[in-house]
Amino acid sequence: MKRNLHAMRVGLHRGRTELILSLKSAQDQGGYLIMALATLGYLYIRRNTVVEGTDLSFPTLAMPSLIGALVVLGLVMGPAGQLAMDREDGTLLRAKTAPGGMLGYVTGQIVLHAGTLIPTLLVILVPGSFMFDGLMPAGASGWLHLAWVLALCVLAIMPIGIVIGALIPGVQKLSTWGFLPVIALTGISGIFYPIQALWGWLQAVAQVFPMYWVGLGMRSAFLPAEAATLELEESWRTAQTIGALGAWAIAGIVIAPIILQRMARRQSGSTVARAREQSAQWVR
Repeated sequence: MKRNLHAMRVGLHRGRTELILSLKSAQDQGGYLIMALATLGYLYIRRNTVVEGTDLSFPTLAMPSLIGALVVLGLVMGPAGQLAMDREDGTLLRAKTAPGGMLGYVTGQIVLHAGTLIPTLLVILVPGSFMFDGLMPAGASGWLHLAWVLALCVLAIMPIGIVIGALIPGVQKLSTWGFLPVIALTGISGIFYPIQALWGWLQAVAQVFPMYWVGLGMRSAFLPAEAATLELEESWRTAQTIGALGAWAIAGIVIAPIILQRMARRQSGSTVARAREQSAQWVR
């Protein structure tokens, strides 16, 4: 128990340190800026569009869904990419050999990637609140609602990123295993247009995966109560959102450590050297 607590404290310290370094990184700051400009620019172009059947502008309706999609993408690609890189450069092997090292490593990754949600939200919400009206009509209760949606999102989505990072052959396969599936799910999850516009079987597929429920939870936090009529069953389905994301979270908490432990057992000096060689060949 003491060893595990020590490993978690080390992981918390490492996660905080890496988060601070990330926030100070010019490359990461540029990434946040580009993401904000792309999102807000798209919404600004549609600022005068009113959603049919409501008095809501398109930016007001679309921003929560877009934020949900960006959060999901970050929680999948961030841990998956970091884990794949740490596996190739030997960081994971060093963590494996230290007492409680894997627990500390995972703790650090949770702190790092959950922490990056803060700048992700700030770079969009702060300027967006000045650019568009009615961003959070529910006030304090809406922000509390957003907090539990984000907490469930982290628990449900981050294990998926960890599993992908543990399974992919190398960093160069990340777009195929991570980015493309997330983008495909974005297209059918009601992010850019109402899910009711899809065929019934696609609606059913979308509701199996957590992205739809993250988007729905975000909209229920940001939008006025009457906007629920635009959703399936004309309801925010809060209980179902909690149940769906909770089920994914439980599955991830059970499955991700098993996959990670099996991957760690296969780590050795020779596998790291082979991964580095394959990565060098791919770069050339």
